[in-house]
Amino acid sequence: MIAIDQTLVSEEIIKRKFVCDLNACKGACCVAGESGAPLTKNELAELRSSYPAIKPFMTPEGIEAVEKQGVFVVDSDGDDTTPLVDGKQCAFAYFKNDIAFCAIEEAWNEKKIKFQKPISCHLYPVRIETKNNYDVLTYEKWEVCKPACQCGQELNTPVYQFVKSALIRKYGKKWFMKLDAAAHFLAKKKR
Repeated sequence: MIAIDQTLVSEEIIKRKFVCDLNACKGACCVAGESGAPLTKNELAELRSSYPAIKPFMTPEGIEAVEKQGVFVVDSDGDDTTPLVDGKQCAFAYFKNDIAFCAIEEAWNEKKIKFQKPISCHLYPVRIETKNNYDVLTYEKWEVCKPACQCGQELNTPVYQFVKSALIRKYGKKWFMKLDAAAHFLAKKKR
């Protein structure tokens, strides 16, 4: 683990390679799994207030799920998450050419809302767990992301570089620069 300010970062985030390959995986991370995207307390309010602007980008099934369940639900682990359609895809997923995309992000792209998407989605495959006032950042390996690992290897892109904009959104540029410096130090040390 690498300590940066109030975070502990797994070295796997630096060592592993990863670049989403939507043509191969079809956005499976928005469709597969047992619960929706984890949400922070601040994101709950963002979703509530932004929902009317997000709704036009959603599928009818997604709208129905949100109308019945709300913009968030509490999953079996007690975490606040996005609701699912019939226990499958995220209610905010929509499809273009059989690829899942995010209605929240589409509303943000169209400048209808100021909330880009849940940070857990933006950071994926990085997961954050808070322990003893530290954010612990780990790499989550998932079979549906096998094409992303292959693509990352081909492009020689470490996980932390793939999620650079999300890490900066969460922790700021100075924090990211410290992580990047640590990655370069570890790379030199490895030689």
